[in-house]
This record gives sequence, structure tokens and C-alpha cells, in this order.
Amino acid sequence: MAKEWAKAFYNSSRWIKCRQSFIDERIMTDGGLCQECKKNLGEIVHHRITLTRENIKDEMISLCFDNLEFVCHKCHDEFEGHGVNGNGKIKPLCTFDANGQPVSLRDIDSDPVRRGVPPG
Repeated sequence: MAKEWAKAFYNSSRWIKCRQSFIDERIMTDGGLCQECKKNLGEIVHHRITLTRENIKDEMISLCFDNLEFVCHKCHDEFEGHGVNGNGKIKPLCTFDANGQPVSLRDIDSDPVRRGVPPG
């Protein structure tokens, strides 16, 4: 999901045309395969140099094919700052104890005060 400050860029006709042109080129090159794993079809046009408030207006970063990569969701979520929790790694919500019962790994579930257990 685009950050609030980047939404205008991602909704702009310049980005939409650039993105589609890049996808079309990738389809002509290798059928649109993910440029990372080369197994799955690409789904996301990823900026190799992450867009920031400072560089989003620099067309050599935001609209240049040399800074773009066509990747599948799985590979995209592995990039730092992407994926669940923004760390590129999907954190499981639970694990299972020796009896096969689910044990939550969510911080909110491990905080006794939030679970209604009085301190002390």
C-alpha cells in the first residue's frame, strides 16, 4: 500500500503510463516473469531504489526503467520494508504447543494488562 505522501504519484498518468510500458516491455522480453525468482509471473512494478519524499520527483528514480523491476508478490514481500509488518518477513500469528493447541505470537495477546490480568 502506497504511503499517503506517494499516492498522488502512483495515481498520476505519468506513472500509470510508465508502469504499463515497463510491464509491456517485460512481457515482450520474457513473457512477464518475475525478475527475481524467474518462476512466477510478475505482478508488481517495484522501485529498486525505494521512493522517498526527497526523491519521488526525480524522474531518474521514479520513472526510469533502470530503477524498475517486475516481481511477483512473494518476491516483493521479501524486500526490506515491504511485506507484512514492513520488514519483508511475514510474521506468523500463532504457533502450536506440544498438545497441538494454538499459542498466539501477537504482542497484544502476550501483554497481561491488555488481556485484563491485573499487574502484580
